[in-house]
This record gives sequence, C-alpha cells and structure tokens, in this order.
Amino acid sequence: MNDRAQQLLADLPQWPRYGDEERAGLVRALEQGQWWRMGGSEVDSFEREFGERHGSPYTLAVTNGTHALELALQVLGVGHGTEVIVPAFTFISSSQAAQRLGAVAVPVDVDPDTYCLDPEAAARAVTERTAAIMPVHMAGHFADMDALGKLSADTGVPLIQDAAHAHGAEWDGRKVGELGSVAAFSFQNGKLMTAGEGGAVTFPDEATYQEAFLRHSCGRSRTDKKYFHETSGSNFRLNEFSAAVLRAQLGRLDEQIALREQRAPLLAGLLAEIPGVVPQGRDERVTANPHYMQMFRLPGYSEERRNALVEALVARGVPAFVAFRAIYRSDGFWENAAPDETVDEVAARCPTTEAINADCVWLHHRTLLGTEEQMHVVAEVVADVVART
Repeated sequence: MNDRAQQLLADLPQWPRYGDEERAGLVRALEQGQWWRMGGSEVDSFEREFGERHGSPYTLAVTNGTHALELALQVLGVGHGTEVIVPAFTFISSSQAAQRLGAVAVPVDVDPDTYCLDPEAAARAVTERTAAIMPVHMAGHFADMDALGKLSADTGVPLIQDAAHAHGAEWDGRKVGELGSVAAFSFQNGKLMTAGEGGAVTFPDEATYQEAFLRHSCGRSRTDKKYFHETSGSNFRLNEFSAAVLRAQLGRLDEQIALREQRAPLLAGLLAEIPGVVPQGRDERVTANPHYMQMFRLPGYSEERRNALVEALVARGVPAFVAFRAIYRSDGFWENAAPDETVDEVAARCPTTEAINADCVWLHHRTLLGTEEQMHVVAEVVADVVART
C-alpha cells in the first residue's frame, strides 16, 4: 500500500461527528437550570423532533437502547410464561431485554441476503405463548415488514421493531413510526445518532405511550407531587444534556444518510468484484437505508480465519469488525429464560446464522462518509487481505 493510500485511510471521517451545534445544545441545557426531564425542555423537544422525523405520533426518550426494548416489550404484555421470537443473528440486547422480563427468547434464523429475520422461520416458531415478534433492521436494512405484518395480523402477535440501526430508514416509502408497531432505537456511541448512550421508543397509540411513560419514571405521572406510583417501573428517564446532544445529532442525520446512500452502492459493488466476498443485499422495497455498517460475508471461512482477516484489515487502517455472534453461542443467553433446547438444537434450525456467525465482517459506517477515492482504497485493501488470508 503506497503512502497516499495509507493517508486516505487515516483520513477517513472519525466517529462521533460533532461541532458547534452540540456545544450550543450542552450550554443551553446547562443554563436552563433544570437538568432532568421533568423540569427542563430538551427531552421534550427531542421527543417531538425525533417523532416528527420518524413518522411517530408518540415518542419516549429513555436511558439506552436496551431499556427501550425492555420497556417496549413490557407494555406489550411480555413477561413470565410468554415467549418472544428474536433473530438468532443480532446483538444480544434483543434477546436479553425479553429475558430480563422473564420471557423465553426464541431464536429463529435470518435471511441469507439481508441478514434480517426470516418471516417463514418466525411463523414456524409461533406458539400459544408467543407474546411478541421482534424483527431487527440489521445494519439499517428493514426486515420484510410486509410478510411480518401479515404474520402479526394472522396470529394476533404484535411486532416490536428493533430499530437500533435504523434511524431515518424507510420501507416502501414509510418511516419506522408509520408501520403501526412499537419500535425501539439506540443512541449508543457507535450508532447513527449518539449521545454516548440513550434510546427512544416510538408508539402508534397514546394509551401504550402513557403506560410506558409511567413505567419509565418509576410509575409516576408528570404531575405527581405526592408519590402516587400508579404502576411498577424503573428509572429509564433520559437527562437533559443527552437530549440536547441528540437534537444536534438529529440535525446531521439526513445529510449523513444521503452521503452513505451514495457511497454504499459504490463500495458494495467494488467488494462484490472481489472473489469470495458477498456484500449484504438490499430488498427493493427499502426506499431509504441509513447504512449502519457496510456488511459482507466470506462464505466458507471459519470463524478463526474470519477473525484473522479482520485483524489484518484493522492493521492496515480499515475500521473493520467481526459481526455479531449468534446469540445462542453466548453464555449470557442461557443464564435466564432460555428455550428448552441445546445449543446444537438451536444451531441446527438456524443454518444461515451459523454461517454468518463464522464468516461475516462489517466496516464501520464512518467509512461511508468518506470520498469516492477512499471507497476504492478500502476495497483494494480488502481485496489484498482476502487474497493473503
């Protein structure tokens, strides 16, 4: 790799992105003199702005994305004696949010092209105890919401969208909040919008939102002065400083999505030309993909060989990561409310996840904020490392 290529990789945009907008927001939150949501205005303003951007009539900001999932599941009636269908390939918060409520998390396989929940596999997993189906919009790509919406209507089992990667995404021209189901977002440090931590839940109806508000604030209403805790709950309230940062981050989102939508097809096309590299596909019904990570697979690779490739990419200056481990291959999955199966039994009905567990790589989404020339350099380095590994 020549000096110019090395410099181009070193000059890839860093993450998080921030500037005077975030600074001004923090000062604004500081000087209002009220630093929690019940006295300040930043959280309320962020909820309104985020809801408007995502087509949601009701939005609740919370402490983090895992809490967003847990709260959303709770208001849908998930608890002891119930089951929640989750993708076997996802970050483990998707399953642990259900397991923390005492519900059994049931992993099902994913689509080999999009890496999102396979609707047919989900349909086979529905039982009389199924309380929710949780599609994860992997790397910003929507799960098949047409098929899953039909499954939900046919079975009466509600959907909860894990939209941790899907800020600004659209399915057939509709935003996350316009699809008629509860959705949970994350603002953790690596996400497409971030305040270091944080989360949000969007709701299609007021009653569910009002229950969630109570439960995210220890069961207390906004106006309670006498400690009437109307429900059980916890403290999932977001603070004013995080909300101020997130308001600025939201203002950057559309421009960043537009740039990633330009760069992602270019980089994916270049990667697809490398023998043995298969980029994540795209369903034509996805009308906006914010591209949380550029994902690709190396079919036939072992986990060890994939890991060595990622280490080599990082050593060359490419911000690469191994993809999520199959949730059933983590000890934490089996600690509480696990299905009555063995690892091998779950693996046998999740062949795509088994393969992805070993052969999938992703490149940080900051890569897609680079120039066209940088996309070519990244692909050249991937090609060279693949040839050597």
